[in-house]
Amino acid sequence: MGEQQRVQFPREIIEEYATLGVDLPALFSAGHLGTRMGVEIVEASAEKVVGTMPVEGNTQPYGLLHGGASAVLAETLGSVGSMLHGGSSKIAVGVDLNCTHHRGVRSGLVTGVATPVHRGRSTATYEIVISDEEGRRVCTARLTCMLRDLKPGDGVPATAG
Repeated sequence: MGEQQRVQFPREIIEEYATLGVDLPALFSAGHLGTRMGVEIVEASAEKVVGTMPVEGNTQPYGLLHGGASAVLAETLGSVGSMLHGGSSKIAVGVDLNCTHHRGVRSGLVTGVATPVHRGRSTATYEIVISDEEGRRVCTARLTCMLRDLKPGDGVPATAG
């Protein structure tokens, strides 16, 4: 895996979370699982989230990208979009994930793009399209997240210092 790319957030989001003392890069990351799988979020807003993941290290026994790896990428991207939609007073919790796998991939990098289907007060649904390096669709996923009020102890990363 190369150098970690920096997520580009809209300025108003950066300012909103900074006033709360929240570690924005940690909050909107792929988490421990995504990190182990090489997921990198490269663009993030409530309207569009883009991330990449290497095929290498995320394959099934036949050498193809594992469907579960595609699901991790999809849920990560849709969750980030849902969190950004919900704002700093909500957390997004995935409640339904559907993935349709269209073609196998044996190498390279896949890119996922999450766009909203529905953004309400209590739920958010995103479609996530995962493509190979040639732009061919590998997987289509749909994630619905419940948006619930943030409570003390929800594990939101605080800034150091």
